[in-house]
Amino acid sequence: MSQPPPGQPPHGGFGPPQNQPPQGQPPQGGFGAPQQPPPQGGFDAPQQPQQPPPQPGYGYPQQPPGPYAQPGPYGQAPGPYGPPPGAPHGTYPHPGAPGKPPGGRRRTALMAGAVAVALLLVGGTVYAVTSGGGDDDKPVAHPGGDTQHSATASPSADTGDGKGDGRADAEDLNAGRKPGEAKVLWYKSAPDAPGNGADAPGLWVTEKTAVKAAYKEVVGFRVADGTPAWAPIALPHEVCAVTKRADADGRIVVAYMNGTTDRAKCNQLQQIDLDTGKKGWRAQVADGTGLFDSIRSIELTLAGKTLMVGRDMSGTAYDAATGKKLYDLKKYGTDCYPAGYAGDTGRLVQVASCGAGGAKERDEIRELDPATGKAKWTRAVTKGWRAERVFSLNPLVVYLTNRDKKAWNISTLDSRGRFTSEVKVDKKFAPGCGFLSLDRGLQNCQAVAVDAKTLYLPTESTTGANEIIAIGLSDGKEKWRVRSPLARPMAPVGLQGGNLIAYADASYTHGGRVLSVPTGSGAHRPTTLLQNPDGAAQIENGFFDATTVWSGGRFFIATNRLSGQDDSEEKLMMAYGK
Repeated sequence: MSQPPPGQPPHGGFGPPQNQPPQGQPPQGGFGAPQQPPPQGGFDAPQQPQQPPPQPGYGYPQQPPGPYAQPGPYGQAPGPYGPPPGAPHGTYPHPGAPGKPPGGRRRTALMAGAVAVALLLVGGTVYAVTSGGGDDDKPVAHPGGDTQHSATASPSADTGDGKGDGRADAEDLNAGRKPGEAKVLWYKSAPDAPGNGADAPGLWVTEKTAVKAAYKEVVGFRVADGTPAWAPIALPHEVCAVTKRADADGRIVVAYMNGTTDRAKCNQLQQIDLDTGKKGWRAQVADGTGLFDSIRSIELTLAGKTLMVGRDMSGTAYDAATGKKLYDLKKYGTDCYPAGYAGDTGRLVQVASCGAGGAKERDEIRELDPATGKAKWTRAVTKGWRAERVFSLNPLVVYLTNRDKKAWNISTLDSRGRFTSEVKVDKKFAPGCGFLSLDRGLQNCQAVAVDAKTLYLPTESTTGANEIIAIGLSDGKEKWRVRSPLARPMAPVGLQGGNLIAYADASYTHGGRVLSVPTGSGAHRPTTLLQNPDGAAQIENGFFDATTVWSGGRFFIATNRLSGQDDSEEKLMMAYGK
């Protein structure tokens, strides 16, 4: 694998952290499981005869109480998983931006009262979360693949300015293509970025158009041949946040900075139609209400017909279609402040930070009515636990961490916020959540797929093949597992037509592969949907911090970060098909 671009940190893996924690701080925990699973049962679980708790292994911390503040059948919740005894702890800083995680918002240390926690990833890989579904025509996406990649060594046929015909480069990349291999349909290089790098967030694919944000512009290309779908949209300043998906009418919202100084704010919103490139409504996000309610960075979340703009300690909702302001979300109760949002086509979930620094410090998870912002239910989380990520909205699957105990927990909540189950599988997983920092970014985990009854998680692997494990949401137990058919790790992309779609990484000499795995009864053998050509493997392998999308029988890969190196042309995106 090639090395990350200069100025970007090395990738975390299953080994000692590259950057040790500050003096006096505990080491950061990996995303792993103990040698002995925790006792079963949970809050609101059926009563079971009380059994003596299992004895911890040598060097293993005592099991902490579970993350939900409600007595369980044993007087306390079962303990979640932590790293196995003697296991080193991995870290994964966000590429090229020390202290700035991918997406989400900056959250002050004064409010958080905790240091960052990191997940142990598959060889430093960052993948994309996708919602499950059975619509064969609906694209599924995951920022993923093996991200131990360089952003250099790309072909020079396309300048990345949106004016190329998108065909000459594909002919070069297809030279020597073997029988059965897919074609490189087109390739695009990135626009120039400043020397300290720039974000290139988002990848949206419709039946007609593939759209990408990069530094200060948004570009769109026809999916079949890569010709420009519309003229590039130039923005005054750098893109700083995007909606991860489009609304029902195929429109996204991007946020960009209002200047270039250290005091610039991420407060300019612009709606864009993916197929036409037309600009829709534009708005300016108001400043926060307090000293620590910054909009230096913000989070954009689509929930139903509502766009939620999250600041550090508050939020503002807009009508996603018109840009009309709907309501504000601020402090509630005596000490609770909004800290993060997750949304899909029908639900809006908020995580709040309450009682910061006090005896009653805790997180609270709430479901809100997207149209009004009113709470449908509120669920308190036990002190010491932090609701870091939301794997799925429907069903609601939440990932939590306990920094002091170096432990993690994946729990499922029902439609009224009641705990129903937790993951009990004794494995090290690689959900691709990136760097867990003071920012929330609830929907940043990128190697997870969830359907109505099952959670699909890839196991950790630094080299060679890994597995994807299907875990039942009703009891948290393993249902089945499938091993990567290649000597390289694979990760979930999403669900289509009752099958799990996965992507197996490219190597320096072999192209990646899009796979389909049956999820019903019977064998779960992966079949190949698309075998990317070996002749372009170096290019595919060279995407640093990549997003991938499988849509309409085509596979798209795009970078999420530009290094800003002046001596090389950077990759932006590439498409494959038959």
